[in-house]
Amino acid sequence: MSVSRRMILAMLAAAPFPARAQQEGFAGLGSSGEGFARVQPGRALIFPADHGPHPAYRIEWWYVTANLTDADGAAYGAQFTLFRQAAAPPPQREGWESQQFWMGHAAITSADEHLHAEKLARGGVGQAGAVAQPFAAWIDDWRFASEGAAFSPLRLRVETPKLGYDLRFATDAPMVKQGDGGYSVKSDRGQASYYVSQPFFKVEGALSFGEREVAVSGQGWMDREWSSQPLAPDQEGWDWFSLHLTSGAKVMLFRLRHEGGEHYFAGNWIDLNGASTPIPSQAISMQPLETALVAGRDVPIRWRLRIDGRGLDVEALALNPQSWNGTGFPYWEGPIRLSGSDAGIGYLEMTGYRPR
Repeated sequence: MSVSRRMILAMLAAAPFPARAQQEGFAGLGSSGEGFARVQPGRALIFPADHGPHPAYRIEWWYVTANLTDADGAAYGAQFTLFRQAAAPPPQREGWESQQFWMGHAAITSADEHLHAEKLARGGVGQAGAVAQPFAAWIDDWRFASEGAAFSPLRLRVETPKLGYDLRFATDAPMVKQGDGGYSVKSDRGQASYYVSQPFFKVEGALSFGEREVAVSGQGWMDREWSSQPLAPDQEGWDWFSLHLTSGAKVMLFRLRHEGGEHYFAGNWIDLNGASTPIPSQAISMQPLETALVAGRDVPIRWRLRIDGRGLDVEALALNPQSWNGTGFPYWEGPIRLSGSDAGIGYLEMTGYRPR
């Protein structure tokens, strides 16, 4: 290992690095955000500018999932996430003095296999980053980028010795604002993020499980989120769902778990035309029905999800209960299928489940 590589890893280890997976709280925001830009209600979200990075904020990510099938109807999933975290507030520093750190996660899932990979990078030297237009987000040779001047279509490419994918994402729908106009509250004490999604992607391409390549097609979902605000110290993890209903509607739901059991619930209902309506927290029920032993942890892999006033009452079942990303910040992430009042597919992410 080179001296420069050891230096990078040491700085990454010392930094309060992100992850939707980190156990200290939402996106690793368990400590102070003092000196960083604040999330405030009423900020206009503007595209394509907001496809790009926001270095004055402490944390952000570009997060992509795809629910896929092969020619025989077998189900698969693919995930890509690029995280950026600032180790210190502005002013921004250049080159090797940059306070920006980057992490990439990639995973593919079938009913009997789940493979994942991770990359780390220092900002300021071109190894990782993002630009707004033409949009591109990358870390080394992992890349999610527009194919032309317009945002869509995009190509997502990851290649490692054990897993890979080459997928094309296309849509003509605008970005969808989560929360209240993109202002997404994460606790009763007011912590929040800016949060937008693109849940209307059509996807086609190929997955690689080592030497085995599978042609696939299906539906994709992209999240963009950034914030600086810490969460309450008693928030220990979250459970997040993205749902593609067969009616064409899309649903985002999450709960942030509190040690005392008074969890915080939020979500948005997205209709066929992309209109996004916040779901009242009291209308949301997310009930674990079954757990599996995953990486020494009891992790829920079957859920009942209900939304009062929308007629939604479904069971969500993991395609592969062992969809564990054993990265530096471990978490569960994988495709699900729905049954009940509505059929459909989706993705589930769970963090903060501790070993027995």
